[in-house]
Amino acid sequence: MTSLLVLGGARSGKSRYAQARAESHSGDLIYIATAQAFDAEMEDRIARHIADRGPRWSTLDVPLDLPAAIVANAAPGGVLLVDCLTLWTSNLMFAERDVDAETEALAAAVAQAAGPVILVANEVGLGIVPDNALARRFRDVAGRLNQAIAAAADEVQLVAAGLPLRLK
Repeated sequence: MTSLLVLGGARSGKSRYAQARAESHSGDLIYIATAQAFDAEMEDRIARHIADRGPRWSTLDVPLDLPAAIVANAAPGGVLLVDCLTLWTSNLMFAERDVDAETEALAAAVAQAAGPVILVANEVGLGIVPDNALARRFRDVAGRLNQAIAAAADEVQLVAAGLPLRLK
């Protein structure tokens, strides 16, 4: 595996699956976290994720400059786990970054990574059409990002109810 995209809905088991895939490797494990703790609930969630990963993992907080972090940290002897692209997308939107340009840069970074990269993203387009313009824009941007990264990735898995389904 050179690059893997793991898609799924909220609480589908996608992060657990991605972590297990990463931990099946014997080398260094680097977790690239895109989440930002803006409230106590998110602080608790982040603390639980860190505890679940254990001491084998190093963590990098990368809310925006994800392509550069992948290029700088991907190595043949280790695995990068990026969790998650959906939060990264919202970070980019709130920072008023050019999401299309960032998506292209991310796809290029994944394709050129010197070692295995696992990326996690929510599949947000399976529900109803959102009732407001911002939510519709987010759904559209996230869907385009997922398509671009799926095209760049060597393997794509969709996780539902904790069960992976190989898409590519």
